Amino acid sequence: MKIASIETFTKNPISIVRVTTDDGAEGWGQISPFNSDISALVLHRQVAPHVLGADPLDTEALCDGVVEAEYKFPGTYVCRALCGVDTALWDLRGRLEGKSVCELLGGRPRPLSAYASSMRRDITPEDEAARLLRLREQFGYTACKVRIGKVCGHDQDQWPGRTEALVAGVRNALGDDVVIKVDANSCYTPARAIEVGRMLEQHNISHFEEPCPYWELEWTAQVAEALDIPVAGGEQDFHLPTWRRMIDMRAVDIVQPDVCYVGGLTRARRVARMGAAAGLKCVPHSANRSMVTVFTLHLLGAIENAGEHFELSIEPTKWAEGLYEPALEVRDGKVMVPPGAGWGVTISKQWLAGAERQVSTAQ
Repeated sequence: MKIASIETFTKNPISIVRVTTDDGAEGWGQISPFNSDISALVLHRQVAPHVLGADPLDTEALCDGVVEAEYKFPGTYVCRALCGVDTALWDLRGRLEGKSVCELLGGRPRPLSAYASSMRRDITPEDEAARLLRLREQFGYTACKVRIGKVCGHDQDQWPGRTEALVAGVRNALGDDVVIKVDANSCYTPARAIEVGRMLEQHNISHFEEPCPYWELEWTAQVAEALDIPVAGGEQDFHLPTWRRMIDMRAVDIVQPDVCYVGGLTRARRVARMGAAAGLKCVPHSANRSMVTVFTLHLLGAIENAGEHFELSIEPTKWAEGLYEPALEVRDGKVMVPPGAGWGVTISKQWLAGAERQVSTAQ
């Protein structure tokens, strides 16, 4: 059995991938969201030539082969494109064996606890606290995450005093029983991050995500060493040597690979294993409701060092609506790992019909 064709179906910011073998087996995956039209071009030009004709079940060798073959292009786009093929191959294998990807990884489909993840910094502390309280009452969330500081903010807040008011307001509104996490999105220098971290510790915040510019590993390591609150990070990182360095130097206490950014499930699983070997929890980044959240559920359902909650965006995402079925549902603060074969979901034919199709075939 060999890979015979790779198709992309692109409706920016999403591109869906179908891989078909020479005996007609198929699997479905997704390129990393955002600028997916560029990533789809990269897939057909820089990924497909190394994959067509290969064994579809040997994802480890396939992923390594693509990255090594494209060694002059060690950037994010090759990994974002590779994710589409890798995730489609895991779906293909699951369909062949009649198992979910979670089961292929040694896990068991079951409900996993979600944290309600806010993506907003334009919202007042009062309104954020109120909507999180409503969502807790409606869906039973036992954990949430809010955005503090400013994206790459050079120690500036979104507006003066917002961070302190937000953290206190959300804690007061939700009470002591709800787990609260925060994300600084590369806002702070070490000194300011430590100062903010001390305030977070007073409010029993459970993790401090990306406190410093993510590329400044030494800065983040300083913060992790100074604080009692666990520091989380790594969502942007796709280069496995960077992950090894980050873990070896204890720059973070919680590893957060994004399945789509890092190059697919195969490579995200490697990061999780690196973290497990170092005694670190894994809480992948899954900040939208495209297929990345489905991928994340299957991964967390199987790894030994899964965090207590997974990330589930609470923001309306029109571009991901109707992409696959059944849609993910929150019940009592939990979401079921889709139990069907492969990813356990079906890509919408209507969505595919409205997308731009490209195909690469084996010669």
